Amino acid sequence: MEISFFLVIAALTVLSTAIKILPEWERGVVLRFGRLMAVRGPGLIILIPFVEKMIKVDTRTITMDIKPQDVISKDNISLQVDAVVYFRVLNPEDAITKVEDYYFATSQLAQTTLRSIVGQFQMDEILEQRDKINIRVQEILDKATDPWGVKVSSVELKQIDLPSEMKRAMAREAEAERERRAKIISADGEVQRAQKLSDASNILASSPSGMQLAYLQSLSEIAGDKTNTIIFPIPLDLIRPFLKADDSK
Repeated sequence: MEISFFLVIAALTVLSTAIKILPEWERGVVLRFGRLMAVRGPGLIILIPFVEKMIKVDTRTITMDIKPQDVISKDNISLQVDAVVYFRVLNPEDAITKVEDYYFATSQLAQTTLRSIVGQFQMDEILEQRDKINIRVQEILDKATDPWGVKVSSVELKQIDLPSEMKRAMAREAEAERERRAKIISADGEVQRAQKLSDASNILASSPSGMQLAYLQSLSEIAGDKTNTIIFPIPLDLIRPFLKADDSK
């Protein structure tokens, strides 16, 4: 009775090591006595117990964070940059046999490449040309990881941390730039106002009746303010017709 029980346990153990089921996104690299045999999966996999060993490889896109890296820009400004890398295993066989740990190796390579590429740009370029930096890092990583069967599809800078004194300097520069633009807009407005006044004065100077109408309109507007006493001169052009009428008498 005890012997049959142990036989059942042994049989179940052998079956558990011999039969594997892989989901759609996994592949199994099968080694026989340490020698590469094949890449199997997905689905049901049958192994020779104690002879074959299977290493699972996930072929889905992996999202890997790159921790903040201390970088000195081309113009000698110290800053911190972090990023995210998207990659996947295209060749499970190479990912297992060509590199010890493809995830760790890709992570370390991404960190050193990020520091190297960002250090080739000035601070203003780093802030303004993120897409260019992303593409350069991605191209270098993809080329370096290709022998490992790894495809780097995208690299994205997440955050760029500047020193506090640099942030204050940039804030002052931005404020000065806003003031400069405001003064330019105000000056342009004064120029346009002066031009319009000059055009209006030329038109009124060529038309005495227009000048009189403008004068009367101004008087009408001033008369609307009843809080003040206003003394204004009367142009001779307005009373000259009456003077001529008196002379004729």
